[in-house]
Amino acid sequence: MELTICLTVSYSKAEGIKVESLSAFMQEMLVLYGIAILGFVVRKMGVLNEKANDVLTQLILYITLPALILYSLDITFSITLLREFMWFIMMSVYILGISCFLAYWMRKRSKLPEQQKSVYEGLIIFGNQGFIGYAISYILLGEQGIVYLTIFNLCYLILIWTYGIYLFSRNKKTIDWKNIFLNPGILSTLIGLVIFFLPIGWPVVISDGLESVGKMTIPLSMMLIGILIANVKYNNFISLIKSIYIWKSSLTRLIIIPVILFPFAALSVPFSVLLIAVLVSGMPSAPTISLYAQRYGGDSYFASIGVLLTTLLCIITIPVLYTIVYYLSN
Repeated sequence: MELTICLTVSYSKAEGIKVESLSAFMQEMLVLYGIAILGFVVRKMGVLNEKANDVLTQLILYITLPALILYSLDITFSITLLREFMWFIMMSVYILGISCFLAYWMRKRSKLPEQQKSVYEGLIIFGNQGFIGYAISYILLGEQGIVYLTIFNLCYLILIWTYGIYLFSRNKKTIDWKNIFLNPGILSTLIGLVIFFLPIGWPVVISDGLESVGKMTIPLSMMLIGILIANVKYNNFISLIKSIYIWKSSLTRLIIIPVILFPFAALSVPFSVLLIAVLVSGMPSAPTISLYAQRYGGDSYFASIGVLLTTLLCIITIPVLYTIVYYLSN
């Protein structure tokens, strides 16, 4: 599989998105939400047990997502894509740096118990770029969207496996550097980049297999989101949803952080590049924060409610961000 991504193709894809109406975008989003609702229903009905989220997480992180990355990065190198690569790295470092500073400042000003402070900071910094992010990028740009998001996620992956763990452990010795560089997301990205920069590609048999397995990532990811929501206990939800800090972290995560990227609209950033960067920066809080909280002694219920609330609210905020970027680019 080879996709020749040159200036004309990138421009036509971007124009294709801008020509689409908001209703067409919302229709695609409703499909994703429908799959999430399916995951919620089958979990509540007992079709899937409490171990289902662990199984799906392992399946996505270790099999389907790496396959999708390897398939999507089997593209022809071009100067245009290299320029887009540089834009993504620049915007990623910019937004992650500001997010870390903002989250640290908000943590210091909070009056939360120590077990919730690290969770509060993590909910603000780290978005669900690995699940919902890939789903939305794919419905917007297909394989090109996966390429864009993979590039944009390079710095994010390193940060969440280092600073993300440090937030909860506050002990640098607990950081396992082997896990940072040998986790499937990093490995598949590095292998994919080698395929991208060298004049080689996957044989058809391997490419077709990677495509078939990789494209399961999108429905499985959304089903996992529904299952995670179904696992949150009602009593915990009611008690923690009243916390003003849950709402502050949600507002910052979904609106303030992606808005910080709007000044790039005044620069010569391609529409499709800016769109992916803004939408992905406005993803709901990452479920990984709940896992870190549980493993390193943080408040896992506080983390789960934060993830749940932002996941529900993104149904509104993502289309709003899409609309704003659309008009900024016109």
